[in-house]
Parts: sequence; C-alpha cells; structure tokens
Amino acid sequence: MAAQKINDSTQLFLDISEIKNDTVIMKDGSLRAVLMVSSINFALKSEDEQNALISSYVTFLNYLNFPIQIVIQSRKLDIEVYIKRIEDAERNLTNELLRRQILDYKAYVKELVELGDIMTKRFFIAIPYSSLESTKTGFFDKLMAVFTPAKVVRLKQDKFNKFLHELNQRCEHVNMNISSIGLTSKRLDTQSLIELYYTSYNPAVAQNQKLQDLDKLQVEQN
Repeated sequence: MAAQKINDSTQLFLDISEIKNDTVIMKDGSLRAVLMVSSINFALKSEDEQNALISSYVTFLNYLNFPIQIVIQSRKLDIEVYIKRIEDAERNLTNELLRRQILDYKAYVKELVELGDIMTKRFFIAIPYSSLESTKTGFFDKLMAVFTPAKVVRLKQDKFNKFLHELNQRCEHVNMNISSIGLTSKRLDTQSLIELYYTSYNPAVAQNQKLQDLDKLQVEQN
C-alpha cells in the first residue's frame, strides 16, 4: 500500500500523460515535439561572422508565430559505449602486450573522465501545440481553460491526428528556418523522448540504471 501511495503522489507532479508517435502528450491535452539541435562555437567566429549569426537568429525568431522553448542540458560524459568497444577489442586480441596496453588505456580514460568531471552539453527546442490555439475554440472556452485546474485530458484519435498534423508543420517550419543559422536539427523519436525525460527527472539514477529498449518496456494501459 505504501509503495502504491508513493507512485500515485509522484505521478501527480508530472505533466506528461503519454508519449507516442514521436510526440509528448500532456495531461491538459496539448502536444510537444522536441528537436535536438547542433551547436556553433560562437567565440571562435570572427566579428563579422558573429554579427551575421545574430542577425540570422533574430530573423529566425521573427518568423515564428508560436512559442518555443530552448533547453540546454548538461550531463556528465557517458563513455560506457566507448569502453565497451575497447573491451570488445581486448577480447579479440591474442598479443598479451597489446592487451596490457588496452587495459592501461581503458583505466586512463575512466580516470580522466572521473577526475576531470567532463561534461557534455545537448541543445533542444521544445515545440508545443495546444487545443486552445484552434480557431474554432471560443474566447470564453479559452478563458475557462486557463482557470480550470489541470487534469488528464483523453484525446480521441481523430483530434490527436489533427493536432499532430499542426505540430508536424511547426517542426518543419523550425527545421527549415533554423538551417539559415547554420544549425541542423533532428526530431526525437518516441524512444529518445522517453530516455530524455527519464534522464531529466532521474539524473542520478540514470547513470547507474539504464533505461531498457522501448520494445522491452511494459507500460500500464488505462
């Protein structure tokens, strides 16, 4: 009983209702798409290049007719995949000297990351779409929605498809215009979204307890 109470109380603080079709569905029925965006080393650019980048960024913002959220996520560098590749190469070696060198190198890399506290940064753009933005929604309906306490809203499939179409268009708009700054972006799929929110809400746990593949996850159906 105690465990059930803890789970229920935790869920109350999460605004996410469901993640599917590369889209986050919020409890209020609004949708979110998340784009991972490349970065530019602004400090290494010349003054003219910096001014051009700023001008392009201002133009990008001016072309937007909907809100976006820019998020920078800092995490400790994860070298688990790289270490696994080293260990795979080590197992295939027959030369004892080379094996010792690989062992020393693996220990050096681990120590370097631990002592240096090396961080990695990832950049995201969150793009929303809400039913309140529908032209068919009246003024008083929108006003009442603002003052109504948050609750789980179940979207019917036809309405979800309609909202998703609008959200996809916004993603294409951002993708097209952000390229003028010299940046590239990629929309996170369902698995990537789950991993992103898992590591964001559980940064300490995520370092030691990796999330399973989406196909192996068992999701409770309501």
